[in-house]
Amino acid sequence: MKILMMARNPNLYSHKRLVEAAQAHGHTIDVIDTLQVYMNISAHESHIKYKGHPLEKYDAVIPRIGASITMYGLAVLRQLEIMGAWSLNDSVAIGKSRDKLRALQILARKGIGLPVTAFAHSTKYTDDMISMVGGAPVVVKLLEGTQGLGVVLGETHIAARSVIEAFREVNVNILVQEYIKEAGAMDIRCFVIGGKVVASMKRTGPPGDFRSNLHRGGIGTKEKITPEERSIAVRCAKLMGLNVCGVDLLRTNHGPVVLEVNSSPGLEGIEKTTGSDVATKIIKFIENNVSSPSAKERGKG
Repeated sequence: MKILMMARNPNLYSHKRLVEAAQAHGHTIDVIDTLQVYMNISAHESHIKYKGHPLEKYDAVIPRIGASITMYGLAVLRQLEIMGAWSLNDSVAIGKSRDKLRALQILARKGIGLPVTAFAHSTKYTDDMISMVGGAPVVVKLLEGTQGLGVVLGETHIAARSVIEAFREVNVNILVQEYIKEAGAMDIRCFVIGGKVVASMKRTGPPGDFRSNLHRGGIGTKEKITPEERSIAVRCAKLMGLNVCGVDLLRTNHGPVVLEVNSSPGLEGIEKTTGSDVATKIIKFIENNVSSPSAKERGKG
């Protein structure tokens, strides 16, 4: 099988592990810099090139699109899908999950537990917005943030209002969420492949930081999740239309709530923490699904 991985940095742990797993199973895999791809769009004969050369046809695509290049990355992925390549996560599903507000609205509509979240354009109603999520402390998040960047805790009403007004002053879109005190600086990452949770870990933030992201100095430990948590993670993946994703949960006094559904979850933390060979599980999923007739119809929306 010929596999294409869209990834700007082939030296990242996640990307190297996927290459190793693919090659170990006898597949050819090429890693291309998404931003070096260009194309024309035609009703009769479209062309897609990479660094001046026509991009050959591939059986499957593993999209590892960075958050900062989501728009361009999805355009490239859509073109590959039009040309008949099967995508591990299709462009429609990635687009839904990357729009944090849209993702929360989809999950809320289906009754998935979430932190109370507010969204507004005008700062005129900032005080009321803070009250809508239960009052300070509140968590302020950039819509385009990733790996804990652009996430700020407003510990008092005045501090929260200042952060919100500062973000809006530079025309940045944000979400304001309730701060769930009992969760502390801890969350649960569930790694879902093909409708099953294949690994899970607890992430605990460093002293003095409410964020639990491993990239911010958090510590991961292997964690057994409850049947309810497992069911929620699988439902979230299905609602987003994602074959592979990381679902982040908080444990609260009224049950688990979903923080985020990540369409390009990193492998380093989950593999090293749990000892699970997640990369090989992903390649096996591709092997089992790439020839599925229904797969060819996905991602064309």
